[in-house]
Amino acid sequence: MTSRTVIRIGLFAVGLGALFGGAYAVGAVVDPDVGDGKKAHGGTAAGHAEASVAGDPTRLVVEDGNFVPGVSETLAFRVVDHQGRTVRDFDVAHERAMHVIAVRRDLTGYQHVHPRQTADGGWAVDVAFPDPGPHRFYADFVVDGTPQTLAADLDVAGDYDATPLPGPARTAAAGDGYEVAVETDGGERRYTVSKDGEPVDDLEPYLGARGHLVALREGDLAFQHVHPKDAATEGREISFDVALKGAGSHRLFLQFQHDGKVRTAAFTESAIDRAPAREHEEDGHGH
Repeated sequence: MTSRTVIRIGLFAVGLGALFGGAYAVGAVVDPDVGDGKKAHGGTAAGHAEASVAGDPTRLVVEDGNFVPGVSETLAFRVVDHQGRTVRDFDVAHERAMHVIAVRRDLTGYQHVHPRQTADGGWAVDVAFPDPGPHRFYADFVVDGTPQTLAADLDVAGDYDATPLPGPARTAAAGDGYEVAVETDGGERRYTVSKDGEPVDDLEPYLGARGHLVALREGDLAFQHVHPKDAATEGREISFDVALKGAGSHRLFLQFQHDGKVRTAAFTESAIDRAPAREHEEDGHGH
């Protein structure tokens, strides 16, 4: 691969004692855009700017950020420290040492995949992006007990025709007759699954939990990963405590597993503007 991208963003840590405990969720927010973000949306990945948070030297190095629509290609990257050395030792969190989440900038084409670690300490995963346009991917991992998320932009060749964000709704399709309904109570979201109109009461654990929820903010693609409140095999509902950060629309992606297949349901929500909690101002990542 001929071009390389170095993207440095804020890494955040909060609530580490509760992290990955399985029974409780801790919210996380990553705001990876720099300025108005326009320079990061087109052209080759090698031209992207760097952003950093003081005292946060970890960087994400992408070997090639250019893809062709519909073609499975290898996304290869490394996590490096402040001296440029490849970080090799990662904790297993939710059954994997590395989680990669990718989405187009209009919040379509959501993917959650798990790369393999290469002999040189980097990571590689084969992915196919069906539609052209600017994408962002997030490397979500834990090192020495500290959760971290790094993000970088990818370019999928072709004309970009953004899809308008759907309006808020209480139900969302998940394919093959599956439908997910959501009820909100303050910051709590309770999701229930049905298939062909019948309740699904035997959801299977997915990555050690009943489900996983990722929220992305429209525009700057601020990232928030939340884990469920309930034990992996308890009850029918999948419940999360979610505090959306910043005003505007968010797209919430719920993933769950049934009959051996992982499914995704996406919801749109709007959040009012409010000041961030103190612990998120300088080191606001968690899961």
